[in-house]
Amino acid sequence: QVQLVESGGGLVQAGGSLRLSCAASGRTFSIYAVGWFRQAPGKEREFVAAIKWSGGSTYYADSVKGRFTISRDNAENTVDLQMNSLKPEDTAVYYCAAKTTNWKSLTEEYEYDYWGQGTQVTVSS
Repeated sequence: QVQLVESGGGLVQAGGSLRLSCAASGRTFSIYAVGWFRQAPGKEREFVAAIKWSGGSTYYADSVKGRFTISRDNAENTVDLQMNSLKPEDTAVYYCAAKTTNWKSLTEEYEYDYWGQGTQVTVSS
């Protein structure tokens, strides 16, 4: 129904910037919101940011607020995550996910129906 493909991950020096992109295809008209999650080795997957597909309302985890910006590119049907002032603790596999219904939360994994394959972000000291 919905396919998601992440891109833009890689290596970056601490203090630098990186831009991730999540390309959505298929039945994109069914998407209510797109979220970004991340998981570091030995740690649980955590919410990073989310954006409503229509309207543009955004939500951020406290750990990234003021440094990361989530946005939608209407022309390319993608959701981007601009990451600035990167820290080594930002190192993780980053996943984008699509939510098709308006339930009760935009920050919980179980609320999302479709997931991308993940992309590695590594921040060196």
